[in-house]
Amino acid sequence: MIRVTVYTRDGCSLCERALDHLESLREEIPHRLVLVDIESEPTLLTKYMEKIPVVQVGPYILEAPFDRRDLAVALAAARDRVHAQGGRQANGLWAARLNRAVLFLAKHWLALFNLMVLLYVGLPFAAPALMKAGATRPASWIYKAYSPLCHQLAFRSWFLFGEQPAYPLATAGTDLTSFSEATGIDASDLWAARAYVGDERLGYKVALCERDVAIYGSMLVAGLIFGLLRRRLKPLPIVLWVLLGIVPIALDGGTQLVSSLRLPFLDFLPARESTPFLRTLTGGLFGVMNVWLAYPYVEETMAETRALLAAKLEEAARREPALPSAP
Repeated sequence: MIRVTVYTRDGCSLCERALDHLESLREEIPHRLVLVDIESEPTLLTKYMEKIPVVQVGPYILEAPFDRRDLAVALAAARDRVHAQGGRQANGLWAARLNRAVLFLAKHWLALFNLMVLLYVGLPFAAPALMKAGATRPASWIYKAYSPLCHQLAFRSWFLFGEQPAYPLATAGTDLTSFSEATGIDASDLWAARAYVGDERLGYKVALCERDVAIYGSMLVAGLIFGLLRRRLKPLPIVLWVLLGIVPIALDGGTQLVSSLRLPFLDFLPARESTPFLRTLTGGLFGVMNVWLAYPYVEETMAETRALLAAKLEEAARREPALPSAP
């Protein structure tokens, strides 16, 4: 049977008229109604307030104003589509289970996202902690697991339990002891710099570089803040995302990359190495702007999914035959 989803709210006269039309068409084109109250989710209220009633019949969507004839055409098209597909219907039990699983994800997507980011950015800090504790084997597993995901160059990484939080290149121009001076390793030997994890005196390297720690750490913090503001925060305009998120990290990382290539036709450019502070600042901006851009759109989609699936499950529960009473 065709499922018809109607987005409505109390006191909507146009919605009542649309429901009357659908009821008058039920005998001609059998269908099952699912009513979604847009007031159940603030996001839906904002999205549909000026559009209701909104009727979804399979892939076809009608927004006010429409009449009985429009509904009849949409229902007939949806019926023909079902017939063309051989009338395939999902098993009721498995459909209900799938709906409940998707509803759970729609309700808790932010917590799941934040948990995944926490694990991703937190596990690299376990590597130096394990090295400090003498558990070198599990620490090496973490370093190896993250090696395809990050360059892990020691002179662009944070260190824990040592004399300094970082050992940048001398060309970075910081007051910190440089990587080569501290370790005796030639900074131009990138494989050695990548393989170096530290020692008792200098500390042990975090398995993600400074910039990646900033990106994912800021995404975690921004995700937690979004949990408090999700009802009021609008998506970041794409222009601001580019200016605040992309341009700073592109300039900082791009000029460093171009400088390191040492191409003959770019000899006029001065050598440049970014600092831990700049990597953290630009990476943090990039992470926050990504969350501000994407999460409001995800929340809008999840809010609609929550309302729709809750209505579907409620409608399915009403259709289930009541269990016989105990004698």
